Order: sequence, then structure tokens, then C-alpha cells
Amino acid sequence: MPDVTRLLSAIERGDPQASEQLLPLVYEELRRLAAQKMAQEAPGQTLQATALVHEAYIRLIDCSDIRTRNWNSRGHFFGAAAEAMRRILVERARRKETLKEGGGLKHIELGDIAAPAAVSAVELLDLNDALTQLELNEPQKAELVKLRYFAGLSLEETAEALGISPATAKRYWAYARAWLYGRISRK
Repeated sequence: MPDVTRLLSAIERGDPQASEQLLPLVYEELRRLAAQKMAQEAPGQTLQATALVHEAYIRLIDCSDIRTRNWNSRGHFFGAAAEAMRRILVERARRKETLKEGGGLKHIELGDIAAPAAVSAVELLDLNDALTQLELNEPQKAELVKLRYFAGLSLEETAEALGISPATAKRYWAYARAWLYGRISRK
């Protein structure tokens, strides 16, 4: 998709029309990735995939700091989108854990008693903390986790976005999962 890279460069140069042209090119893929991520969230989630895409896109195209983005490829853009989606979901999880939002209380609907919860707010916060630690020593492996977990990319898509082979992506994924599991299980 060379058009995406061209439009990202135009946005960085301050072209106001470029961001309007970019959205139709990336919207469906962002929407698909957000839908995959939202399917992994706990039941009762009020955030819809469309809202997640819109919020992430707004953060990505925010005019106040667009010139500092320096996106150099489609993969880099989708990596930034994965990070934006991660931050949005973590912010929502933190907000849900506040006392005002009923933090510490478990909401159970009678129809959902037998259904297992996918990821609770606490688990997402634990994952975020562990991912931040991984990022300090292994930034490429942390980026791979963000792309796989938060953007829902396949191993092949992640390998392409990071510029590594699928075999390397598979090794990094196995390492990162084991490392994160070790950190999270200690809590």
C-alpha cells in the first residue's frame, strides 16, 4: 500500500487533506483489528470496535504532534495504531478499577454466570505493567506482543510490520509469552 506511506508523509508535512484521504484506505483494516481485539475483552464491555478505531485514529492524527510521528511505512503506522489501542484499553481498565466505577466489585449478570470472562480489567493492567517491563530490555519483542495482542495481527503480518522473518516472529512470540506469563504469575 504505497498510498498509505505517501499519505503519512503528506500528513507529516502538514497537508490538511491527507488525513481525510488516509482514513478510507486504512479504516477497514483498523476496524477488523479492533473487532478481533474487542472479541477478546470481557463480556459486558461497552466500548465498540468502531469507537476504538475512531479514538485510536484521532490519537494518531492529532494535529498538535503530527510532525513528530515520522511514520516511515504502513507497518510503522499499524504499530502506532496497536499502541494507541493498547493505551485506550488500559485507560478504560484503570478507570473501571476506580471506586467511582465500582472497582473491586464484580458485576455479574444472571445470563452470564456460566460464561468465562476473557480478560478482566485487573488482568489487562497486569499485562500492561509486564509489557512495560519487557519493553525496557526487549523493545522489539514488546512491539511484537502489541501488534499480536492489541492489534490482532497474525504472525506473518507482524513479521512483515517489524521487518523480520516469520520464523523469528514465532520465536519472539514464544519468548515474550513465556516472559510475560512469568511476570504476571508472580503477582
